[in-house]
Amino acid sequence: MLQLLYGAIFGQMLLIMALLFKTPLRKLLILTLDRLKRGRGPIVVTTVGATLLVVFSSSLYSIAKIQRRNADAGVLNPTEQVLLSKHLLEASLMGFVLFLSLMIDRLHHYIRELRMLRKTMDAVKKQGRSFEDGKNTATSEDHRAPTEEIATLKARIKNLESESEAKGSKAKSLESEVEALKKQSEGFLMEYDRLLKDNQNLRSQLEAIDQSSLHAENKKSM
Repeated sequence: MLQLLYGAIFGQMLLIMALLFKTPLRKLLILTLDRLKRGRGPIVVTTVGATLLVVFSSSLYSIAKIQRRNADAGVLNPTEQVLLSKHLLEASLMGFVLFLSLMIDRLHHYIRELRMLRKTMDAVKKQGRSFEDGKNTATSEDHRAPTEEIATLKARIKNLESESEAKGSKAKSLESEVEALKKQSEGFLMEYDRLLKDNQNLRSQLEAIDQSSLHAENKKSM
């Protein structure tokens, strides 16, 4: 389970990095995501997300159950400490997977919007050039209305350029968020290594306790 979650997280991080940079791979990924959002794709994605959410809720419930069961005693036994650490790690990783999935969806949406804005800007600029070419051959009375339309189109182009800059700033902020998530993932890996060491120590302690109890029982039987 943990290996599968780590694989999903690293795969999502690579997908986000590929979407942030303009490469032929990004075009292929965008086409793939477009197809996933058509037909039965949304149903499959929703089903997988709902399953992860249910397992995430189950892990949170197990954590709360262990803490509630030992609220009066105040001290967890070694077995429950190991179970609590395992549920905490699984819940953290599943929450991270869900968050990265949401980021991929939003990033894909913003890239598509940015492409549509660029196409609209190109069409508007071509239309403005055609009006300017016609203005040179028309008389002063005939070109008043096209001049007003050109001014309107120029204002629209400025608005579209400002929107494009806003989308670019959003993309940069998403890139910074990806870097922060990468650092957070490294922290999770360090925490996972620490939990593995604690688990090994707890197992060795349990084996020592079992051996001492067996030794005491052997003495009593003698």
